[in-house]
Amino acid sequence: MRNINLRYVDETYAPDGQLETFSVHYPDNFNFGYDVVDDIAVNDPDRRAMIWCNPEGEEHIFTFADMKRWSDKTANFLVDQGIKRGDYVLVVLRRHYQFWFVATALAKIGAVMVPATFMLKEHDLEYRLNGASISSIICTSVGEISQIADNVIDECPTVTSRILVNGAGGGTTKCDDEGNLIAVAGTVGAALSGEEGICAASIEREGWVDFNSGVRAASDVFERRDTVAAEPMLMYFSSGTSGNPKMVLHNSGYAVAHLITAKHWHNVQPDGVHFTIADTGWGKAVWGKYYGQWLMEACVLTYDFDRFNAGEILSLISKYQVTTLCCPPTMYRLMMSENFDAYDLSSLQYSTTAGEALNPDLFNFWKEHTGLTIFEGFGQTETPLTIANLKHSTPRSGSMGKPVPLYNVEIQRDDGSRCNTGETGEICIRMEPRPAGIMMEYYRDPEKTANAIYDGWYHTGDTAWVDEDGYFWYVGRNDDVIKSSGYRIGPFEIESELLEHEAVRECAVTGVPDPVRGFAVKATVVLADGFKGSDELTRELQAWVKHRTAPYKYPRIVEYVDALPKTVNGKIRRVAIRQKDGADLKSPKLPEGLI
Repeated sequence: MRNINLRYVDETYAPDGQLETFSVHYPDNFNFGYDVVDDIAVNDPDRRAMIWCNPEGEEHIFTFADMKRWSDKTANFLVDQGIKRGDYVLVVLRRHYQFWFVATALAKIGAVMVPATFMLKEHDLEYRLNGASISSIICTSVGEISQIADNVIDECPTVTSRILVNGAGGGTTKCDDEGNLIAVAGTVGAALSGEEGICAASIEREGWVDFNSGVRAASDVFERRDTVAAEPMLMYFSSGTSGNPKMVLHNSGYAVAHLITAKHWHNVQPDGVHFTIADTGWGKAVWGKYYGQWLMEACVLTYDFDRFNAGEILSLISKYQVTTLCCPPTMYRLMMSENFDAYDLSSLQYSTTAGEALNPDLFNFWKEHTGLTIFEGFGQTETPLTIANLKHSTPRSGSMGKPVPLYNVEIQRDDGSRCNTGETGEICIRMEPRPAGIMMEYYRDPEKTANAIYDGWYHTGDTAWVDEDGYFWYVGRNDDVIKSSGYRIGPFEIESELLEHEAVRECAVTGVPDPVRGFAVKATVVLADGFKGSDELTRELQAWVKHRTAPYKYPRIVEYVDALPKTVNGKIRRVAIRQKDGADLKSPKLPEGLI
């Protein structure tokens, strides 16, 4: 191990090992591809960078030398396709290993990677291609996304090249009645496995260039090019509850700032295996499968699946001796529903979660059955980790922890004043001096940028309160907070209480329009096995909440459903429930405390 991370951080520790101060620095020409991936590849070539596998049986172990070689080949191929410094390139590659080749190659070229989910439809894709003046699309063949791109391409004049990656199954391969995989496009199972299998499967589609063939044929020598760390490097589309998604622009400081994520929260170890369960279309993928982990010279595990299967994930932890794990609470909960103790999780040393608040029952279950504490963290598409239970801290069940030393964080009222202990307000991050890792801007939207960054603070749009010991407790998005009868009600507390009831497997709390209260609290509930929805059960659940929290918070409406709407990464989409119910959360003003 070369301790590359120490080149970019200044940090001090308390006697008990807790991090006290932390700051990052990097040269003006810092480039993650050259200064991290290539540095390790040249000086420690056999160090593992990624273990990659899929349900079809394909498996590859990539060293950093492999990543340098394949990213150099990819860079040469992409340059031949006309991609240059400053271009914006849409990347839709699910969990294919080619994503890591492309991400590193685009960094080396100085182009801007724009990851996106494969779940986009025509309107979504057209907006992204035109909104960011995308020059090229690099897209998976798995699923319908390439056809959706073809459907809108005539309306997207900036796109000059379409590049197609044969995903070779991507976890979607069907089985016959005997459980044997059915060949797709001439490939099946582990047919692509082995050293010569990387990028082996070609593909033809009219109007598209075959990525795999082009990369295999390209030179593996790519000389360093001039790039500037302060220039755009990465952009995500971040959806809200209304309007088109915001374009969140980051420079290379974002990559370095994720050292706080990997080193002090995920607690990755150079000789361990870290597993963050995230699709590459979402920001959580680079949080947990790329920047910080490789700055720490650690190996990541990637499973290229289509639909989440808790049993498969638990088996992978044992098979690949995963040492550190991060996934949303919903995925932990699905694992909890398995025959949990039948799996060997003895390799696991550390567990973290983010994406939504962690319910106490899950926190306690994981501790009881694995001996491990789940360390919660908080951040956004616009930021790296900003609030967390860092290693050597003592988490409080349900709290997202304390501000990390990289950022100055406050809970503020609407007028910018600091909230008192226990008072709910907005999470805000000091921007003077401007810290590394916070977004550059909302691309091409100065109004939204100005609405988020003003008076020296970045206003996150998330609400929380702080206890007397400095622990932060999440309440919800400003959009998620239910304003009912003059009260501000966060969904998390109610969800946590409902999940303690034996009848509730999953739930989501939202507001629905109410002529008297402005909004009424609604619980959408997935029942545990053996329970059926009824008026009697509804009254029981309502009483359960009334007796365990402030009575005005109880759900006046309970709806029973078979499944909750979720993102591909398992986060509950409360916005989808609100949209179905016709709730935009713009309630009329009512007298404070009116019930």
